[in-house]
Amino acid sequence: MKISLYLETSVIGAYLDNGDTFRRDLTIRWWEHEMQDYDAFSSFLVRRELEHFPEPHRTGYLNLAKETNELDIPEEAAILAEGYIERGVIHRRFLSNAVHYAVASVYKLDYFVTWDFGHLANIRKQTRLRLFNTAAGFASPTIITPEFLVHSI
Repeated sequence: MKISLYLETSVIGAYLDNGDTFRRDLTIRWWEHEMQDYDAFSSFLVRRELEHFPEPHRTGYLNLAKETNELDIPEEAAILAEGYIERGVIHRRFLSNAVHYAVASVYKLDYFVTWDFGHLANIRKQTRLRLFNTAAGFASPTIITPEFLVHSI
C-alpha cells in the first residue's frame, strides 16, 4: 500500500514558479521522478484555486493537477474546517487552508504537503490541528514540505 499525500495548491504552484528556483526545482524533481511512489490527491478546491491563476501558467497548473486523484469536499470536511476557524486554529482569512487540511483529515490521508510555512507548515500550527482533530475524532495528516519526499537530491 502506497503512502497517501494531499497536495495543497502551493505545491502545484511551485512547479512553474520562477521566483523561487529552489522550491521549483525540488518540486519538479520530486514530481517527475518520485510522485509515482505515492498515492497523490488534491481536491476540487485545489482545482478551483488553480483556475484563478493567470495564463500562461493556469493551463499548466490544471494539467499538473490532473495527475492527482481529485477528492470531493464532503460536508464533514466543511464542518471540521469551520471548527478550526471558530476555535482560532486557523484564521478566517485562510479558510481555504482550513478546508484543504480538513479534506485530508476526513479522507485519513497520511501526509499533507504544502510550501505554506506561514500558515500551515510550522510546528505550532501542526500541533494545534492535531489536538483539535484528536478531540474531534479525526485523523491528523502530518504536515510536510516536498523536500521531505525526495529520496535523494
